[in-house]
Amino acid sequence: MRRLLVVITSILFAAGTIGSNIGPALVDNHPILVLILSARNRNLFGSVPFIDAFPYFGIGFFRILAASSALYFTGRIFGERALRWTESQVGEMPRIYYWTERATMRAGWLAVLLMPSSNIVCLLVGHLKMAPKKFFALLVPGIMIRLTAIWFGGKAVEDQIRAVLDWIDQYQWWVVGILFGISFFQASRRRSPGAPQV
Repeated sequence: MRRLLVVITSILFAAGTIGSNIGPALVDNHPILVLILSARNRNLFGSVPFIDAFPYFGIGFFRILAASSALYFTGRIFGERALRWTESQVGEMPRIYYWTERATMRAGWLAVLLMPSSNIVCLLVGHLKMAPKKFFALLVPGIMIRLTAIWFGGKAVEDQIRAVLDWIDQYQWWVVGILFGISFFQASRRRSPGAPQV
């Protein structure tokens, strides 16, 4: 079971990285594919003018649910080792991570509700042994609130989203190349003590 969890989490992480990097180039023509790979906020927001509500909410919900669940159980099973390994992969932790960590330690239930797709929040509440029933009771409405807010926000500025993506289309593969370059650069700076032992 532990090995399966590591495999699933790794696949979701790899898919998310690819989806985040190719999102700007493909979200207008292949929004479903992009959301299956990565339901990050920018992909959710950018897909709004090009996708119907049903696949948007369905795919977005289950993609976020899958990633959040995998991270929750990773934190619950591997505990402190998972957190320290995550920090080593990020390198120097940005201040927002420390703020998120402190907020989660103080009010984990609120952090799950307001930040259901946050990697660090899901890892932390798993590590803190939040009960699965409580976690999912907060996670499900948190995901729906997030998707609804992004959907209606995207609808309000649909013309602007189209205009930005039309401009990106002229340089889309340059943008994708730069994003992958940033990902590789960040990966090269990471400390790599090895993943937690299964």
